[in-house]
Amino acid sequence: MTHISRRRLLQTGATTIAATGVAGCLGQRGGSLDSVTVAYVPIYPNMQHYVMEQEGYYEDVPTDVTIERFSSGPSVVKAFASGDVDVALFGITPAMVLVDKGTNAGILAANSRNGFKIIGTTELVNLYEQEGPAVFERFEEERGRKIRFGAPPDGSVPDIVLRYWIQEDLDVGEIESAINKSKVPPAKAVQTIQSGDIDATIIQEPFATVIGQDDGFDELAWSGDILENHPVTVLFANQRVLDDTEVAQSLVEQHVAATEFTRDSPDVAAAHAASVIGSGVSEDLATAAMDSQASEFFSNPHTITEQAATMGEFVADVGNIEDPVATDNLFAFEPYDAIQE
Repeated sequence: MTHISRRRLLQTGATTIAATGVAGCLGQRGGSLDSVTVAYVPIYPNMQHYVMEQEGYYEDVPTDVTIERFSSGPSVVKAFASGDVDVALFGITPAMVLVDKGTNAGILAANSRNGFKIIGTTELVNLYEQEGPAVFERFEEERGRKIRFGAPPDGSVPDIVLRYWIQEDLDVGEIESAINKSKVPPAKAVQTIQSGDIDATIIQEPFATVIGQDDGFDELAWSGDILENHPVTVLFANQRVLDDTEVAQSLVEQHVAATEFTRDSPDVAAAHAASVIGSGVSEDLATAAMDSQASEFFSNPHTITEQAATMGEFVADVGNIEDPVATDNLFAFEPYDAIQE
């Protein structure tokens, strides 16, 4: 790929939040941007960000780039809506929420897809293999309670996939009538299921690999079989970035390069992810998770539009958005298409 002139990379943390606020206010004239703030949620599906950061790809974007870490999608939504963040790598559902709220922004690239496994106790998995969709009713008859599922909040990407599995794929009715669902963050899912507090969970890598190594648990379903090629995380940018053609195309160009790097050097990419994510994600674990079918990284935004529309209907059903967001309003294809020419 052709590299643009190198620019300074600003690394942020708690001590530079004030600088981040300034960055969010610069470049409003719609021409050349002085700086952009890139937000990310430290989850494995945002693999391209870790490569871009550790390999110096952000330095080739023709503006100063400030990186800011957030703990969750909702926290990025708040910062993005207030103008403190220009670019975000996070779940597609927070992107839908922002567009639904009237934020002028669009998805520049996809990051990952098919990124979850539904894992349960071996007892539950064996019962599912015997009963199929009737497992929910049979479990309740035998145990006197519903299956306890741990999942991220309503409207999150894994929650939407779980709802689709139960309501559409298995066709056993509304999720609330089929299971007892509790809010469990991905990083807590391993401990929660191993402690016996839940019977099953929908989980992303590398935590799916951790649970899968335990003889007491097995896979109920892979999200790629439930909603084929469904998006997980995306590269999302506000209007001032979209209006700067050079910056927007460069961000996508570096993203594509990071995807290619991940495919060519998966072990190195995994090590980069582990070094940034932390939170118990070791290099060995991150590397092992690369072999999972729930680890699929790519850039082409056109490949996720159909499933994004399907997911949008469920996000609207749980009340996170008013109506499903039209594809034309959610995606900004021009920068990706331009670098393919």
